Amino acid sequence: MTTADSPARALPRTSENLLLHETGEGTTVQLAGIVKEFGATRVLHGVDLDIAPGEFVSLLGPSGCGKTTLLRILAGLEDSTDGTVSFDGKDVSRVPTNKRDIGMVFQSYSLFPHLRVLDNTAFGLRRRGIGAREAAKRAQDALELVGLGHLADRFPHQLSGGQQQRVALARALVTEPRVLLLDEPLSALDAKVRVQLRDEIRRIQLRLGITTVFVTHDQEEALAVSDRIAVMSAGRIEQIGTPGELYERPSSPEVAAFVGLSSVVPAVSDGAVARVWGLELPLLRPVDAGAVEIFVRPENVRLVTTAVPGIDATVQESTFLGSFRRTLVRTSDGEMITLQHPVGEAITYDDVVRVSIDPVPVLARVAS
Repeated sequence: MTTADSPARALPRTSENLLLHETGEGTTVQLAGIVKEFGATRVLHGVDLDIAPGEFVSLLGPSGCGKTTLLRILAGLEDSTDGTVSFDGKDVSRVPTNKRDIGMVFQSYSLFPHLRVLDNTAFGLRRRGIGAREAAKRAQDALELVGLGHLADRFPHQLSGGQQQRVALARALVTEPRVLLLDEPLSALDAKVRVQLRDEIRRIQLRLGITTVFVTHDQEEALAVSDRIAVMSAGRIEQIGTPGELYERPSSPEVAAFVGLSSVVPAVSDGAVARVWGLELPLLRPVDAGAVEIFVRPENVRLVTTAVPGIDATVQESTFLGSFRRTLVRTSDGEMITLQHPVGEAITYDDVVRVSIDPVPVLARVAS
């Protein structure tokens, strides 16, 4: 049953597929004070993270921020130096990976080349002592779930990269794990297939109601599929929140710079308001009075006439993106600013325009 505290499913369950029919409501996951050291180098600094049953949480950050190490600790593939991992309140920090009841999908497909798709999918069930007939039935159900039931008799080399990753996902789901872990599973795929499989993973996760942790460095992926996103930097969680919260109310310059696209514009602050180009912009968070830099989203920069407060600028490039254009300009102050505008506002290289900023709250940092 869906409650106010649990995510709604995209589609109802049916009794036709036993995998869907028998799946539970998800598992509570808690990471408390996770520290990881490799020799004298500390890569995780006391990370805390609570994940609700059935929630889809992404760990987002640049390479080297610690997100994959944190996922491996959650999976039991690495031991933490300090801290605990709990499932439904039970400490599993020293429980082996094969006893944690998790499903994991890696960047590489890791399929057995000599086994057919059905046998690859059923492999985990057979290792658990499930009979051949039942394992085949459940594997077929899992393949139907990912849209590959008709390819059960093929070998991995006869599949595309996207199809192979779907098989890897079916193999992870077929054992009905308590938690699903995804370690950059889409990074080896081309752009169109990535979007298709990304959306498919989210649809399946909602149908199963399975608690899921997804590691990615791609902000678009994280924003598109997550209930919440934990933005990581240098072994710490900078901010965790819904995609909307992170995009509209970043807690730090690091989050503002990493999530979404922003231009950094010099301004002057009185502590609560930033003044720039004859405009006054409210600040998301107070800063010390004086010279600051504000983070401005491209959709909040617009082309205006000389009657509106703003600044003159010269077009450096303009890119057609289907339903809108994204244009880079150099202001008369020498700053590079990106704006997003309707395709009907056609401007080209070296055009002189005037730009302004919508009066929305912005994040500021003291100028260095």
